[in-house]
Amino acid sequence: MTARPLRVLVVDDEALARARLIRMLGRVANVEVVAEAATGLEALEQMRALRPDLLLLDVEMPGMDGFGVADAVDVVDGGDVPLVVFTTAHAQHAALAFDADAVDYLLKPVAQERLARALDKVAHRLLARERAGPGPTEDESGAPRVRPHGGAGREAGGAPPLLCVHDAGRILFFDPRRITRFRAEDKYTTFALDGEEHLVRESLSTLEERLSGLGFLRVHRSELVRADAIRALEPEPGGAVLHLSDGQSVSVSRRFLPSLKQALGIR
Repeated sequence: MTARPLRVLVVDDEALARARLIRMLGRVANVEVVAEAATGLEALEQMRALRPDLLLLDVEMPGMDGFGVADAVDVVDGGDVPLVVFTTAHAQHAALAFDADAVDYLLKPVAQERLARALDKVAHRLLARERAGPGPTEDESGAPRVRPHGGAGREAGGAPPLLCVHDAGRILFFDPRRITRFRAEDKYTTFALDGEEHLVRESLSTLEERLSGLGFLRVHRSELVRADAIRALEPEPGGAVLHLSDGQSVSVSRRFLPSLKQALGIR
């Protein structure tokens, strides 16, 4: 392992699974469990506060799943992003795990020997990173340089959270201020930009919370709209229809209409 303890954040929505992994990590020399988290959002908060070396990350969690967490990992004050080892009971997630630049992928129930091999891989990756030295955190224009896993949450300079989209082996980054509308599709969320539709591995509720500072409003159980993109509100039986700056129209449910009117200053 590395000369200093390997600092690990354990993330799993099941308390028993977290406890088992923590016991197993306790049997490995030079490993320190700095915290545990039961949800994706809690994991991001712990990661930003504690800056672990490694996220031992469950794939399937309610709300923001493990891939969503990996996408949303921040680069805080120019620091290195934590490495990721995924855990799951489903082997079909393996390809997506390595698309997300994971160091390893562990099938549940995790075996002690298999966990130890994954931690060795992490240690070697960290050693290679240390030998390479800190990389540049800004491009030629002075803007922050985005690193693997993307960046959610606000940077020190006030930059908006980025949206990360996996597309044919690539990770695409989007500024949510250019997006007028998010729509829930099963456990994922879609948005349209420049004539193309994209899919985000986050629930609409997670995005609503994460993008709350950018003026996004819930107008339907399956719709999230950027307030400053609204150009017209047209009443209709049972609710209303919003017309947005990019030509899209969005239904407003009766349940969300009062709060929308209040947010827009309509009496």
